[in-house]
Amino acid sequence: MRIRLRALTVAAVVLFSAAMTVSLSSQAPAVPAGQPPARVPGATVAATSQATYVGSTTCRTCHGAIYERWSKTRMANVVTDPSQHPEVVLPDFSKPDPLLTFKLDDVAFVYGTKWKQRYFTKVGNDYFPLPAQWDVTHKLWRAYMVQPNTDWWVPFYPADNMKRPTGPLCDGCHSVNYNVQTKTVSEWNVGCEKCHGPGSEHARQPIPSTIVNPARLDYVRANDTCLQCHTQGQPLTNPMLGQYYDWPVGFHQGASLKDFWKLEEHTLGETTFTHFAEDTGHKNRMQGNDFVQSVMYRRGVTCFSCHDVHGTPNNAELIKPVRDLCTTCHGPSSPNGPHAASIEAHTHHAAGSPGGECVACHMPRIEQTIADVNVRSHTFRFITPTMTDQYKIPNPCLSCHSDHTTDWVRETLKAWSGPSPWRL
Repeated sequence: MRIRLRALTVAAVVLFSAAMTVSLSSQAPAVPAGQPPARVPGATVAATSQATYVGSTTCRTCHGAIYERWSKTRMANVVTDPSQHPEVVLPDFSKPDPLLTFKLDDVAFVYGTKWKQRYFTKVGNDYFPLPAQWDVTHKLWRAYMVQPNTDWWVPFYPADNMKRPTGPLCDGCHSVNYNVQTKTVSEWNVGCEKCHGPGSEHARQPIPSTIVNPARLDYVRANDTCLQCHTQGQPLTNPMLGQYYDWPVGFHQGASLKDFWKLEEHTLGETTFTHFAEDTGHKNRMQGNDFVQSVMYRRGVTCFSCHDVHGTPNNAELIKPVRDLCTTCHGPSSPNGPHAASIEAHTHHAAGSPGGECVACHMPRIEQTIADVNVRSHTFRFITPTMTDQYKIPNPCLSCHSDHTTDWVRETLKAWSGPSPWRL
């Protein structure tokens, strides 16, 4: 799954992707039994076997080193049973708080550890979100209740957390092979088979043709591996079994995501719950919505050109530290740019400074995950001061230089040699 791009230009990435593309007829797994019999019209999943899900621990037998790295990632620990892993609980439940109206004993699953931590309780064979979440950054409790006029699915559910099960709204992305009929999973968390498809045939005959390797798919379907969960959208068929779903029910690795899922629509010029007016994402889980707009995506770059979900020592599972990652493909001597004598001549900031990192300007933290805590955009567009004035999209320069205005940004950029004055 992992491609280590060491010194490739984007043009080389395209050639590499083309060389690695294989026919999905030999890669895609069969749709396992137990999923809804109704499929989206026109959706097809090519198959040469009746592969079934066997769990990530089976993969460990041959891929021990990768398994050990993955097992420590947030992907592998999205949802956790606190009775089995009490160390995952971040707040002190013994301290009273007006928002804390439930006990730790009520919590069946803990969700998240980086930005926020949420708590699910179990009733029957359904899970439901409890009414408070822990803000990891600020170390305080915040109410958790999805408000009206926010997510598209809100009108289809009562305004009561205990009437909003996580199965149709969350669990399809937090598990492998969630079955909407039985409300059971093959494995909780983002296991190996979420990205590689059911592995029984590969376990029986461990050759490349018995498993889906995203690195061998064309760039669209390779990216669908991540877009199935890292996008805001809706299933093409909704409701199903009387429920509205917020994840691509029926999609299995190797199939085409477009046959199951549509991205959140947006009208240019309108600021919505999901988008800024110029089309950049406004909230978390918009990485894919952003990315498919980018030049990077159109040139065949994949999510795993930058991220390795098997686990790395870097933030966001980047394959290199952020200060080094972008210069893998971008540099003064690269046709990809930047077209300046040096990186410093392009950024006008000292090497090693926050403003000297490519992501500071091209991936600003402007997409809300909780309260005032934001995550990075993935369009890679530089937000000009004019875009900020016209569309009210936050300007990356002012995120650091907060005591200035867009007029100051505009005049400063005009004084720099290199940037085109016609694009400011």
